[in-house]
Amino acid sequence: MQLKETREALNKFGKFVIQQARTRLTKGVKRGSKRFSQNDTKKLYNSLEYKPFRDGDSIGVYFYMEKYGKFQDQGVKGAKSNYIENKNSPFSYSTKMPNPEIFEGYIKRKGIKGRDKKGRFIKNKTLQYLIARSIFQKGIKASMFFTKPFNQAYEKLPAELQENFVKDIENIIFE
Repeated sequence: MQLKETREALNKFGKFVIQQARTRLTKGVKRGSKRFSQNDTKKLYNSLEYKPFRDGDSIGVYFYMEKYGKFQDQGVKGAKSNYIENKNSPFSYSTKMPNPEIFEGYIKRKGIKGRDKKGRFIKNKTLQYLIARSIFQKGIKASMFFTKPFNQAYEKLPAELQENFVKDIENIIFE
């Protein structure tokens, strides 16, 4: 059974979600008077994909992204304090701090130079540790870069999908 109209609606749904998620990643989040992009290396941005599927009687869309994308989207609760946006997050730091070495490339790309209380530069290893400890204690704020576009598109989907499914059935019957 060919479901051309339904497939087109699912493709339209997938394209919209990916396009909006990429836009939200690029625009980033506003903290104070500055905007911080979450699209630092474009690795997450480039990994966003969708694929419509049909398995027996069910149809839908699979979405793919880098593994860490779910942490960026839903946030991570910190060990000591939490962002309000993270209260429903299934992820949390409880006993293990992130590996400080993963921040080495970030520090170099951004040109971050840490200073102590006396204004002297500190070593990058120390700065990496301080960033990791801060993330461990405070968590990662949920950006909802994927969830918001998905929910927005999903609210529009059922009526359009139903109409397209009816058109497909009519096309099959009246061919």
